[in-house]
Amino acid sequence: MQYGLRPLDFGNPRPRQDGLSRRGFLTSSVAGGFALAAGPAAATTITTDTEGLVAGEVMIPVDDGEIPAYRAMPAEGEGFPLLLVVQEIFGVHEHIRDVCRRYAKRGYCAIAPAMFVRQGDVSKMADIDTILSEVVARVPDAQVMRDLDATVAHAGGLASVDATRLGIIGFCWGGRTVWLYAHHNPSVKAGVAYYGLVDGMQSAIKPRDPVDIAAALSVPVLGLYAGADAYIQRDALRAMRTELLKSDSGSHIVVFPGVDHGFNADYRPTYDEAAADYARKLAGDWLRERGV
Repeated sequence: MQYGLRPLDFGNPRPRQDGLSRRGFLTSSVAGGFALAAGPAAATTITTDTEGLVAGEVMIPVDDGEIPAYRAMPAEGEGFPLLLVVQEIFGVHEHIRDVCRRYAKRGYCAIAPAMFVRQGDVSKMADIDTILSEVVARVPDAQVMRDLDATVAHAGGLASVDATRLGIIGFCWGGRTVWLYAHHNPSVKAGVAYYGLVDGMQSAIKPRDPVDIAAALSVPVLGLYAGADAYIQRDALRAMRTELLKSDSGSHIVVFPGVDHGFNADYRPTYDEAAADYARKLAGDWLRERGV
């Protein structure tokens, strides 16, 4: 639970110890249960059933093979909006799959591609610093953008899905990704970024942070941030807001006072039910009012 409490040098990741190349696929499926580094699930953990849904793993064709993803959508009907769900640093573990089911219950085709599959299986890593330095630091932003594009193409090919109603939601690492993908793909109608880093991750394979593209953003993104987050400083959010005002995106940042990073993660000690419930309403309204 120490993620965010001290800075890491993302520009100088640790050497790989397993001898695998970056392009080698390290797993062929999304892991079951909760990631080891996330710790034991708290009593507040929310579990959403699959009644009335089609839910499970699918494979997404990409340039260099296939990546796994978890997809949930209503079992009956058509014209479902497409919602990309972007993982935390813990991968597409049970919490992210449950988020997909929650949105599927609300009529979405929600899909979470495994973003780290080429760099490592984070589900079995017990140490958060190891995940950050040996996996997260090695995931190129360009790769992430391509994989999300491929996911849209795959899910948008389903007869029951309306990919013109495209949205994206992400958490932690995925929150940063939301800002970047909204800039990359102007076809996105709306995005929601939960406590995503807005600066501090630049490296050769991560050339720009959200604050660098905010002024050029055209897609409306709602940023949901924690007032007691030690990693995402108020100065960074102020800079992000200043840049967003230069854009015509209509993006907005909300800071929840007194809550910590991960306030939506119901399986972790940082979970705050009141903040999470209100944030969920804000997110749902934001997407719906913008056509997703």
